[in-house]
Amino acid sequence: MEKKALTTYEIARYCDVNPRTVTQWISDGKIRAYRTPGNHSRVKRQDFLEFLKEYNIPIPKEFVLKDIQNEKKRILIVDDDENMALSIERTLKIGKEYQLETAFDGFDAGRKVAEFKPDLVILDIKMPGMDGYEVTQRIKKMPQLFNTKIIAISAFFDQDGKNKILSLGANVCLDKPFNKEELLRKIKEIL
Repeated sequence: MEKKALTTYEIARYCDVNPRTVTQWISDGKIRAYRTPGNHSRVKRQDFLEFLKEYNIPIPKEFVLKDIQNEKKRILIVDDDENMALSIERTLKIGKEYQLETAFDGFDAGRKVAEFKPDLVILDIKMPGMDGYEVTQRIKKMPQLFNTKIIAISAFFDQDGKNKILSLGANVCLDKPFNKEELLRKIKEIL
């Protein structure tokens, strides 16, 4: 059975540093870790990979072969219309190629973006509270999410709105209702 968590010593060996350095990284919040009942730090393989990517540290060959090739792209769907969000989710579940998460408002999206670290956000523009423009700005201000792609969707898009969201960092604008095949094609293009 393949190990799902790494010790500080294993991480130190991969990164060619002292185990105390790894302990310090964990304590500084640079690597997400958990404690065992024996009070030892353990790091999930996925969290270690995210740390390596974030700090541009070369990924060990065995990780590339086991994890990167089979890693599903993460997509966060954000829409205050629950029926629309679930419709998009059903469309994306068909191929089973993506890891999906859903948020029903801008505030929940902000929390889930930080935790889930999506490769792509499908984002409604008109939402109560924090709208899609503000969510886009927040995503693009987070260094670890700078490369996150954004597909903005709205039933009320005029050209000014499209220009604004694209200038904030969105990659694609789609009008509601949209064609499912077009959505899937756009996702493939930008990922």
